[in-house]
Amino acid sequence: MSNTTEHVTCLIIGSGPAGYTAAIYAARADLKPVLYTGLTPGGQLTETTEVDNFPGYPKGITGPILMEDLKAQAERFGTQVRFGMVTKADLKSNPKKVWVDETIELTADTVIISTGASAKWLGLENENRLRMNAGGVSACAVCDGFFFKGQDVAIVGAGDTAAEEATYLSKLCKKVYMIVRRGEMRASKAMQHRVKNTANIEILWNSETKDVLGKEAVEGVIVKNVQTNEERELNVTGFFVAIGHKPNTDIFKGQLEMDDLGYLHVQPGSSKTNIEGVFAVGDCADRTYRQAVTAAGTGCMGALDAERYLSTAGIH
Repeated sequence: MSNTTEHVTCLIIGSGPAGYTAAIYAARADLKPVLYTGLTPGGQLTETTEVDNFPGYPKGITGPILMEDLKAQAERFGTQVRFGMVTKADLKSNPKKVWVDETIELTADTVIISTGASAKWLGLENENRLRMNAGGVSACAVCDGFFFKGQDVAIVGAGDTAAEEATYLSKLCKKVYMIVRRGEMRASKAMQHRVKNTANIEILWNSETKDVLGKEAVEGVIVKNVQTNEERELNVTGFFVAIGHKPNTDIFKGQLEMDDLGYLHVQPGSSKTNIEGVFAVGDCADRTYRQAVTAAGTGCMGALDAERYLSTAGIH
């Protein structure tokens, strides 16, 4: 049972670059946005040390500081940033209803969803430790590949994303080991041909990662051939995991249209979902790019779409 009921004009679910950018634009449009951060304020970037590809930071910036800057900018214009997790939503009602931490009930004229997507990991203890300590474990080659220029790296995965990232890394790194669990890849034929025809990519078929070595940073990876049980140590300094992402959209199932992986559908050229007044921005609606700058761009779109919806509906 809810203890509190509150009505807001614009509710933003999720922080990250998309959520905070939506908040900046919505606040400047006097929509008085309320943003709930989710369990990880700032999203995936809070787990990234160096960010070199976000415009406006010529010397680079750390992920946590970048997110604090975006938060401060959103608050400067009047956004209420609150820590909390949206646990339930009724988006088909008018106004929309959401519940935060199962105790706070809110109604909203517009809802901007920016819940992001979480990378899937292998679940190895050292993988998690080095990932959290920024020790050379990453789920984004485009984001972090630059830091391993001229070095040897390994990447796990067999789909299109893994193939694309392996090819991307091959242009920066001296050697790329691609660890594939089976004797074939799931990637499209075109991507497979590209990988196989790249001289400095070595595919390790029928292989799985047993451990990631290193105290402060990646110093190697132990790989096991699942057919022969033979183990091999790869002398690498970077370890990339490309086994997929899971969009954080489960609570919207049955209400919002989404693809087979859970990415929310939006109308082409907009952030509009299948429900009027509900908009999806950032990685929860982007299975292709998943970059901070593209997420921020769609956050802007979401706020502008929300403002126009409210104006047309005569609410604001």
